[in-house]
Amino acid sequence: MFFNSLAFAVFLPIVFFLYWFVFNKTKSTQNALLIVASYYFYSCWDWRFLFLLVFSTFLDYFTGIQIEKSNSDRSRKFWFWLSILVNLGFLGIFKYYNFFATSFAEMFSSLGFKVSPMLLNVILPVGISFYTFHGLSYVIDIYYKRIKAEYNFIDYSLFVSYFPLLVAGPIERATHLLPELKEKREFNFEKAKEGVYQIVWGLVKKVVIADTCAVYANAIFDHYQSMNSLSLILGAVYFAFQIYGDFSGYSDIALGVSKLFGLDLLRNFNYPYFSRDIAEFWRRWHISLSSWFRDYLYIPLGGSKGGLMMKIRNTFIIFIVSGFWHGANWTYIVWGFINAVYFLPLLLSNSNRNNMDSIILKWNLDSVRVLFSILTTFLLTCVAWVFFRARTITDAVLYLKRIFTSGEFNSQYLDNERYNYELLLMIGLFVLVEWNNKTKVEPISGKRSMLKMALAIMAIIAFGTYSDYKEFIYFQF
Repeated sequence: MFFNSLAFAVFLPIVFFLYWFVFNKTKSTQNALLIVASYYFYSCWDWRFLFLLVFSTFLDYFTGIQIEKSNSDRSRKFWFWLSILVNLGFLGIFKYYNFFATSFAEMFSSLGFKVSPMLLNVILPVGISFYTFHGLSYVIDIYYKRIKAEYNFIDYSLFVSYFPLLVAGPIERATHLLPELKEKREFNFEKAKEGVYQIVWGLVKKVVIADTCAVYANAIFDHYQSMNSLSLILGAVYFAFQIYGDFSGYSDIALGVSKLFGLDLLRNFNYPYFSRDIAEFWRRWHISLSSWFRDYLYIPLGGSKGGLMMKIRNTFIIFIVSGFWHGANWTYIVWGFINAVYFLPLLLSNSNRNNMDSIILKWNLDSVRVLFSILTTFLLTCVAWVFFRARTITDAVLYLKRIFTSGEFNSQYLDNERYNYELLLMIGLFVLVEWNNKTKVEPISGKRSMLKMALAIMAIIAFGTYSDYKEFIYFQF
């Protein structure tokens, strides 16, 4: 069930009505309804994988309690590693088994040995990376005594399966969401209104920006061999806005839907394309994942406390693992490696935390430097996105090579498609709106909010009528 589908437009009001007017007596009835709704929501993708979600929930609920009850370090470690290995085992089998099997087969083939690996003919369970990380963070926090184990199974089940964040995040923490789930929610009109604003803006990002950019980005990447320099540059820029509009749009909708039920989720995007360096970009992009790797991988590896070589090692590890988390393809690993290389000069110069303040322009020489830094960071990000989008590393390298070797900057794709001009204007307008709202959480709120809402809804209807692209990019992860 897509957020941008008619089915969800019917599903959400029904759940909203039942939640506030039928099952609103206690916190338990509210949570029970949301669990049922979440399981139905997930089963709409493929009901056969519900057992994975249920099994993962039981596993982490049970092992979390056992870790807390254990009287010896040996017992605590046993239950801790049981949860870690089983969770990562399921993730590895469904998401990475075929990748490793084919990679090893290709390696042996290059050495002259013919290998025919047995591959699994299964689809990737939607959202498995996200709900697995929910459970892992919960168990890890209990093991290191940051939180107490949750004994209420309904509350914990909802923490793992809550439908707005179930299939594409944000990756929640038990320290943040569980306390909210343990309190009865009372209807708050202002919060609900904020939620509606955020849902509409998320749909604008998805339907108007991402889906429109997807049409052109797909056409250019799929036929890059025949495209010239300007077309290829535009293709990379279109994909940059496609993936941002798609994923941040999903996050906005998830946060907005959750506000309708009186719950606040973690913010996942903070205008990342206005970042002044790569370090700032990763503090603003997919915040819940970046902070997850920081807290549960980078810091346990030693973080920045060791010597320079340890810092460099840990930086490359988290970026490469982050790339691998996104998909079982060497392109994602290279994408992570490229971002680590981008980060390296900042680390060596100890300037990776220089841009922690808000962006303020006063139209002087410093403002010119800021704008140049923002543009440079965006261009570097677009280069990395080429590897993220390409089917193979070879395709990505040839794509970038053709930008500098085709010798033509009057794109035939731009000339042949009049709407392409309008798309560029639309992206420019979107950037201006984002810039104007970079300090806000709900861009549609404020003065003339009803007019903004009306214009946004009209844009969604107009573009949604002609858009063929529906799926959210991060569903594949």
